Amino acid sequence: MEAAGSSSNVAFDRKLKVLQRNGAAIAARKGRMVKTSEEAVDYDYFQEEIANRLVDRLDDIIREGGFPLALDVGSGVGHVYRAINAHESFEGVGGVGGVRKLVQLDSSAGMLHRDDDLDDTAHDDSEPPFCGAYKMVADEEGTMPFPDGTFDLVISSTALHWVNDLPTFLSETKRILKPDGCLIFAVVGGSTLFELRSSLVLAEMERDGGVSPHVGPFVDFADVGTLLTSAGFTLPTVDIDTIKLAYPNATVLMEHLQRMGENNASLNRRSRVGADTFLAAACIYDQAYPLQDDAEDEEDSIEASVQVIYAIGWSP
Repeated sequence: MEAAGSSSNVAFDRKLKVLQRNGAAIAARKGRMVKTSEEAVDYDYFQEEIANRLVDRLDDIIREGGFPLALDVGSGVGHVYRAINAHESFEGVGGVGGVRKLVQLDSSAGMLHRDDDLDDTAHDDSEPPFCGAYKMVADEEGTMPFPDGTFDLVISSTALHWVNDLPTFLSETKRILKPDGCLIFAVVGGSTLFELRSSLVLAEMERDGGVSPHVGPFVDFADVGTLLTSAGFTLPTVDIDTIKLAYPNATVLMEHLQRMGENNASLNRRSRVGADTFLAAACIYDQAYPLQDDAEDEEDSIEASVQVIYAIGWSP
């Protein structure tokens, strides 16, 4: 992700990222078919939690009439949609924030439609959702496929860290927002997974005699407000939250990242990293970053840090 206006430096392979996320979606669907609910591992815990926290912030915004038409950029399997449908708006129309229709946009068709069968089953014998939804496969980068002034709200949760040109994304978002429209997002940033990054660097230096990117780069907290202002948004509000996650070991952490579709997509990545390098990184991680607090699960022994940046901006 870039923190400057130029898009000449591209950090991520967007086509690879789509393939990775489609693969993660296929693995999740297959896992549901071959495992019981007790055996299945939930890899959505992080995205679901951040989506809930982001929608809680949306719920705090008081706006007459709410946000009838909203766009969810990088919607994935629909965590934001489910959070918006958790309860009715204060005004009695739509879901949280007064959202009545949510357009879910994602470049990964597999991830976007992963849970279609579950969503259909959930609504068969229950009340209709407070908020309707329309799913669209489209790239989160570049020109958005919408006319000027379409949406009352644009929301995005844990998707923008794979966008190469964030200033252009923000400019496009401002274009498709109505006057007095709102942009609210949560993006992974700062020193996220610094433990994994440093462990891989040390392991590569020891085993391969050089280093390659494995984690990030992520946008800095200090840059987000400037990016919003430069794109023409007013009243920017930015805050940050650091979340500590616990795992049995670094190998399990890397497996979870892959199953989330969050594995390495850097353009400068090595085509192949040996198993001995990953094993060395796991050993370094286990020794250098043990779990600091008592774990709920006795098997957990290491921790991983994730910094989440929350931001709100308004179109004039």
